[in-house]
Amino acid sequence: MITITRRVEFSAAHRLHNPDMSDDENRRVYGVCNNPMGHGHNYAVEVTVRGPLPKRTGMLMDLKDLKEILQKTIHGPCDHKHLNHDVPALEGVIPTAENLAIAFWGWIEPELKVYPGVVLHQVRVIESRDNFVDYYGPGAR
Repeated sequence: MITITRRVEFSAAHRLHNPDMSDDENRRVYGVCNNPMGHGHNYAVEVTVRGPLPKRTGMLMDLKDLKEILQKTIHGPCDHKHLNHDVPALEGVIPTAENLAIAFWGWIEPELKVYPGVVLHQVRVIESRDNFVDYYGPGAR
């Protein structure tokens, strides 16, 4: 089994706000991230896929192909957007790094079906130099 990882970066704004909570509770839970106008991040997303190494090619998959998938599924829809308002696939989602990792998994995984033996292993969302989230899929423990 081998893994390969590709990184994509994008800039976006978001607001952490749960409409089911009061304004006071939202401010208490999300602090400055609850700013009504939102705030921005320069995100990085690292996507790792795994599978057996094919002897014929010596590549799990062409990293150029993984780059194109990430451009299509993450960079294109999210770059220079307000995640709460401009990304239809995130409608109704509180755009925490955790929820973004889960959403990105769902966007990327179907794109890998054409690559025999390639399985999505990890999605890492890096929100800042010091904060990141790792997601290993719905079946992980």
